[in-house]
Amino acid sequence: MLIAVEPGGSATGGSGTSDEVVHRLLAASHAERLCPALDVADFEGLLAREASIRRVEHAFVEAERVAVAPLLRACPSEATRFVHWFEALKETGPGQHDALFPWLAESASYQQMCWFLQQELAGEAGFDDLVALTQVKLPNRPKLEMARNYWDEMGQGHEAGMHGPLLVGLSQALDLKPGVDTVWEALALGNLMVALATTRHYSYQSVGALGAIELTAPGRSQLVNAGLKRLGIGGAARRYYALHATLDVRHSATWNREVLEPLVASNPAIALRIAEGALLRLRAGQRCFERYRRELWASSC
Repeated sequence: MLIAVEPGGSATGGSGTSDEVVHRLLAASHAERLCPALDVADFEGLLAREASIRRVEHAFVEAERVAVAPLLRACPSEATRFVHWFEALKETGPGQHDALFPWLAESASYQQMCWFLQQELAGEAGFDDLVALTQVKLPNRPKLEMARNYWDEMGQGHEAGMHGPLLVGLSQALDLKPGVDTVWEALALGNLMVALATTRHYSYQSVGALGAIELTAPGRSQLVNAGLKRLGIGGAARRYYALHATLDVRHSATWNREVLEPLVASNPAIALRIAEGALLRLRAGQRCFERYRRELWASSC
């Protein structure tokens, strides 16, 4: 990645900056930029820093786009064929059927499972917020489906059913320490999702990335839930993964029918952007799984 970060957070071209430095910078910037604030002491300084960091973000996303470009050659632009192609990513996409997840279900120790979950928490960008950011100014039919998805994420109006707090509850039950020993690949996953959802010229990529999560999460969630159950973690703490093992199957079907198909039908050029977003997200997940296996299986020796 040809990016260097100068003292104070400015970015210039160069080759001396590691991926870890870049993604810790972006994660800190996203946390600051997206959190509500009462005021800003130095708006001009904040704006200058943000512009510099957004250049780093842009370079990161563009490099990722180059990496997935060869996988897009067979992507169709007709709406029905495109949805079939998209759905096939569940079997053929990057990172699918990774050996990490059966191992988590069957063999991981309590400490290893906790380390894995800490990485997952660090890479979690908040699906509810990402959907809300992505749906801005989209056509009515996709917007309505994304609203229904968001409402499910919000527990259909009940705080106890909100998905985000369910994950926090698991973290508290296991006394996890998100942010401790976080690998850069987990940060990169969250940084990618925020970059796509907050940049309007990546909005269709964000639609694809969110759709890829709904498409591929159930199988992994089922295996993580099985591993947690094997380790004696109670049902209340496991609810986040148990819920996503089943609910996301329905979410994926309606997302593909009500979001992807009408968008591509309205403009076939959108298909390539949606497909690109899905592959970006799947590749980022694959990179995480490979790093997690290296770390966890080394600790098993």
